[in-house]
Amino acid sequence: MRMQMFGRTVIYTDVSSVTVENVRDVLSKALGVHAQNQNEIEYLFNYYKGKTPILAKVKEVRPTINHKVCENRANEIVNFKTGYCFGEPVQYILRGEKKALIKEIDKLNDFMFAADKAAADREIGDWMHIAGTAYRMALPSGDDDAPFNFYTLDPRYTFVVYSSGIGNKPMMCVKSVEKENHRLVHSVYTDGWYFEIEDGVILKSEPHVLGMLPIVEYPANNARLGAFEIVLPLLDALNEVESNRLDDIVQYVNSFLALLGGQIDEDGMKRLEEYKLLCLPEGVDAKYLSSAMQQGDIQTMANSLYKSVLEICGMPSQAGESASTSDTGIAVLYRSGWSQAEARAKNTELEFKRAEKQFLKLVLRILRDTAGTKLELHDIEIKFTRRFVDNILTKTQALQSLLTSGIAPEVAIATCGLWSDPTDVYLQSAKYLNQWEVTDDEDVREN
Repeated sequence: MRMQMFGRTVIYTDVSSVTVENVRDVLSKALGVHAQNQNEIEYLFNYYKGKTPILAKVKEVRPTINHKVCENRANEIVNFKTGYCFGEPVQYILRGEKKALIKEIDKLNDFMFAADKAAADREIGDWMHIAGTAYRMALPSGDDDAPFNFYTLDPRYTFVVYSSGIGNKPMMCVKSVEKENHRLVHSVYTDGWYFEIEDGVILKSEPHVLGMLPIVEYPANNARLGAFEIVLPLLDALNEVESNRLDDIVQYVNSFLALLGGQIDEDGMKRLEEYKLLCLPEGVDAKYLSSAMQQGDIQTMANSLYKSVLEICGMPSQAGESASTSDTGIAVLYRSGWSQAEARAKNTELEFKRAEKQFLKLVLRILRDTAGTKLELHDIEIKFTRRFVDNILTKTQALQSLLTSGIAPEVAIATCGLWSDPTDVYLQSAKYLNQWEVTDDEDVREN
């Protein structure tokens, strides 16, 4: 059954603070909104796995020939976008030249490596592109390798409630767990309290020392739309085209034989099946009742639908398109849709970074109470790493031009787009960049 969806609904509350007196009421109202989000996420997740409306296809004429083909483009879209954005580990680097904190940032990255954060980021990316939102939870671990643990939570059983006031501050977060008796127990966190609630009854109520919510939401966009959600009608149409096309081929192969002006007995049918020969009296004609679809027209329609899907989702074209032999690398990137893919990836990066800062704030709080750290949130820059070798000759020429024009080496390195961590490159290359450095303002004025 097809569903009409327009992104996930954000859950708000009017209360100024969540306390033991009002937590059950706030939770009850939030669960009503979350139930709709949960149904939609369940539908999108099943669609991603291949459980699409085409599997319920009903054919009234010759129902024995009823192919149900799922051309799982939703899975392709999610895997491409997650791989493009999160195929390489997200890096933490220092903002500016803060050499005293290099060991601190290295230690933070070591902790993240030990906790296998790269794989966790990919899980976050998958849920962002499937459901339009994702959730991560961080808690102290007591382990020397990583003083914190973090988990990627299932958005079907997790949500955050925000204040309806200015700024929409997160008020509480909820993680639901289904017990063996099929009853849901809701783990509710506020800034300072933890509650366990089942059927409106508070089973546990105790303070926690984090001072903030341990669950962070990673929305894919403001509307919390999944990557393929906006093209669901086109994906359904593609499945129908391919299914009906296969039906037509089989029906053509198994066409009915019609005798015009005569009849055939059982012995005649046996001879026909055995010898593929039919002897008819004069005046009797035989024809197959078939009318095959024009496969060229069907392929044109399928290609048009798929192209629309790629354009709307901001994905590069996989088909070979006509191109001029004089095309430059940049022209190929623009024509094939890679520039659109990069633009969409940058939007995803911005949303991810905003949520990641909340996660880092929580992690730094845990580190200060355990292993200790001097890092502050403003010391850390979140960097996505992708291949920067495309059009490398033009970029290196741009770097050379910037340096010879008197632009500061650090600015030039950051501007040319060759490296994901220009500060680190600058620090490692400082002794080789002396010829470009101007340390005296008087020299600048004289030149």
